[in-house]
Amino acid sequence: MTNITVLRAEAEWQRAGAYSVRIQGMNRQHHISLRDEFDEHDGEGTKYIVLLDDEYPVATCRFYELDTHTVMLGRVVVLPEYRGLHLGARVIREAEIWIKERGYTEIRIDSRIEAVGFYAKQGYRRMDNETVKSWTFDCARMHKQL
Repeated sequence: MTNITVLRAEAEWQRAGAYSVRIQGMNRQHHISLRDEFDEHDGEGTKYIVLLDDEYPVATCRFYELDTHTVMLGRVVVLPEYRGLHLGARVIREAEIWIKERGYTEIRIDSRIEAVGFYAKQGYRRMDNETVKSWTFDCARMHKQL
C-alpha cells in the first residue's frame, strides 16, 4: 500500500470510483445484482468518500440526507485485498468530518449483523433490538450523535 488519499466525490467521474469499489466488493463478492446494489440514493445529491491508493479506488462509503439534522451512511466497502488495514474506519471518519461540516448532527446506518461490533468501535449504537432485511443481509439499525 502506497499513499492513501481521500476524495470527496460529488462529480460523476468521481462517483465512478465509488461505484468501481462497490462493484468489485459487493456485486462480485456477494453476488448482489447491479440493480440491487445501485438504488434511488445513488447519483446527484448523495455524497461519496473514496479512498485512493495511488489514484486507484480501494474503499468507499456514501451518505444522503434523511432530514435537516440526520444523514444515512451506507455502502461502506473496502476491496478484499485492502481489508485489515483500517480503511473501513478511515472512510467512516472522513465521511463523519464532511457530514459535520455540512451541519448534520446525527448519522444512521443499517449495519449487517456481523459488522455491528465494527460500527460500535466507531461510536455507533443500536437504535433498538430489531433486525431488518437489506437485500439478503440481516441488519441492525444504528446511529451516532455528532
